[in-house]
Amino acid sequence: MASIPLVDQRIRIRAAVMTLRAEDLSANQHFLTAILKCAHELIAIYHENPRIASIFAAQQRWLLAHAGFALHFGYPEEAGRGLYAARYVDLVLRHKIASRNTAVAFLQEMLAYRFLATAPGGIDKRTRLLEPTTTAVEYLGRWISTHLFILDHLDGGARMEQMAAQPAAVGVMQPLIAQQIINSDAVRNPGPSFALFNWVNSGGVVMDYLVSRITSMEGDSDRIMIGSISMRDIHQQFMISNAHLKRLLKQAAGMGSVGWAGVPGKSSFWLSRGFVAEYWNYQAEKFAVIDAAFQAAMDELQTSPRFLRS
Repeated sequence: MASIPLVDQRIRIRAAVMTLRAEDLSANQHFLTAILKCAHELIAIYHENPRIASIFAAQQRWLLAHAGFALHFGYPEEAGRGLYAARYVDLVLRHKIASRNTAVAFLQEMLAYRFLATAPGGIDKRTRLLEPTTTAVEYLGRWISTHLFILDHLDGGARMEQMAAQPAAVGVMQPLIAQQIINSDAVRNPGPSFALFNWVNSGGVVMDYLVSRITSMEGDSDRIMIGSISMRDIHQQFMISNAHLKRLLKQAAGMGSVGWAGVPGKSSFWLSRGFVAEYWNYQAEKFAVIDAAFQAAMDELQTSPRFLRS
């Protein structure tokens, strides 16, 4: 690996700062603005490249993608490194992310979409080594950068500046992020309403869209009004069939998580405060994971001999 320039003393000092805890983020008066900003940015990425953004639009696919990236970059506590089908399926099954067939189908889909490619060399004559393409790594970097940018605005940090000074940062951070989210019950199971949306294809981005419509959390009502929504616009924007979308919202309405103030489809739409709390707490846990991974990655980049100039 190419040597990485030493960073300056100011950045070294910043890397030693305590990471933000999920409880601190949840209690931060500016966190609503932060998660709304994150939702808008993720939706913007979806519009820019729906195919790659759809990977992060449902939790199972999101976890499958992180598992693949992590094996490529060097999953923590795993001997060696490298992404190949048998190792990938083993990780997915071990952590109950998906079935064997789903894991294999996901790899095939990523190869077909050219987000994965065959890597030079190989483990042996029968084992094909895979690697993320430049496009996939660029969008992973953008996903990470979006979260670091928002964290910087919350506490006045300089994470984005530090990351820019360390070209290897994404590859060091990602396995740490993957390890934590794969093993975090708070991230994987934040609540029943969140799960309903996030385990459906495109359901995660629909949830991001609904939350992005919030303008205020003030008041005592359990219903947070977000104005009128267009079913047609949603299913056209986010590659979810109209029938599928109607079924999803009907199930969520049956749980008391969402609904219309009056005539369905013709009145203002609302989200329950409990549903928003699940989304809020999930985001707090995720941002805390990313911040902790960032700080650990900076420490490694600044102390590990393989990243320092001889």
